[in-house]
Amino acid sequence: MVGSCSIVGLSTKDCFRTGGSQSRLRGFNFVWGHLKSDVVTSDLNQLSAWQYDLPDHLIASRPAERRDDSRLMVVDRTSGEVRHHVFRDLPDLLLAGDRLVFNDTQVLPARLFGFRTETQGRWEGLFLDQPQDGVWRVTGQTRGRLQAGESLTIHPPEQTAPQLTLTLREKLEDGSWLMVPESNEDPVVLLEQFGTLPLPPYIGRPVADDVDRERYQTVFAERPGAIAAPTAGLHFTSSLLEILAARRIRQSRVTLHVGIGTFRPVNSETLSEHKMHSEWCEVQPHVAAEINETKAAASSVVAVGTTSVRTLESAATDGRVCAFRDTTDLFIRPGYQWKAVDQLLTNFHLPGSTLLVLVAALAGYELTMEAYRVAVEQQYRFYSYGDAMLIV
Repeated sequence: MVGSCSIVGLSTKDCFRTGGSQSRLRGFNFVWGHLKSDVVTSDLNQLSAWQYDLPDHLIASRPAERRDDSRLMVVDRTSGEVRHHVFRDLPDLLLAGDRLVFNDTQVLPARLFGFRTETQGRWEGLFLDQPQDGVWRVTGQTRGRLQAGESLTIHPPEQTAPQLTLTLREKLEDGSWLMVPESNEDPVVLLEQFGTLPLPPYIGRPVADDVDRERYQTVFAERPGAIAAPTAGLHFTSSLLEILAARRIRQSRVTLHVGIGTFRPVNSETLSEHKMHSEWCEVQPHVAAEINETKAAASSVVAVGTTSVRTLESAATDGRVCAFRDTTDLFIRPGYQWKAVDQLLTNFHLPGSTLLVLVAALAGYELTMEAYRVAVEQQYRFYSYGDAMLIV
């Protein structure tokens, strides 16, 4: 992404707020670990309530040597206690009968490089999806204004050949384009040939390397369609999954294809004004039955990542999880009435992000912000390749 976030028309400043001073709190009366007496629930609607200062050196640009070498903070909602572990301790922190729910989406090599065929002006973009056969939805950036009917020439990153032509058909309201590739090959095949993994801008590498190609996928990824990884799942190894199974900690899989919204910050002053992005997800019938059996047995449903949370909660009605296959724009905020998820395993999220808000909807605002204060103090690693938090 040229200029970090330029692939989606965002500046680095828009993508995340780190380092810097209390000025980024934009007037909110907040002190780490303490809420002033004039802070009430209504103030949590202000985006300024969800900012925090993070030193740049805590942003993980590389994964831990082993997936389960990551640190794991345990946040206990009952006692308010914050404990420190390593990720491979997870089997000791759950109970037999608990059920981990993973997102089995696979990240596409969706980032594309090329040029405008007629002018030779540089272009780069991101494949979003295929809304109909033979038509791609793509967002991107170039100098000047693209026009319907012109074409883009795409080539593999850091190479000039082979090449693929995309013809622009129609610009959509969100700024993305419908484009028609000259080849009728499956998009997954073409992206494998011409694209690269779309790493988050804060990782700082425009082209994924060999380590990224292995580690920016979960070991259980099997359904291509995401343009960002479900990062809480990156900590699991095949051997850890086997240990969990041997301890009778159950495992289920749902799918949510992480979309372009994961790169976009909240741009409104209040959460209520924010339009949540929509993503496709699925809970298969047998998975819904597994979740309901776990709930009936009074064991815990442990969502692995916020994507699994949104999928399960979107599929839950009247106290039960049902089979579900649709898009969801569910925005989980403090005050949300939980229907399916009991515990959450997640990474540490960007300031002012809807993911941080979701975490606080489960853990509570004060405890969440205190946990983040401790994470900074204890030098936890943040974001996609960073450490994890278990909320129990």
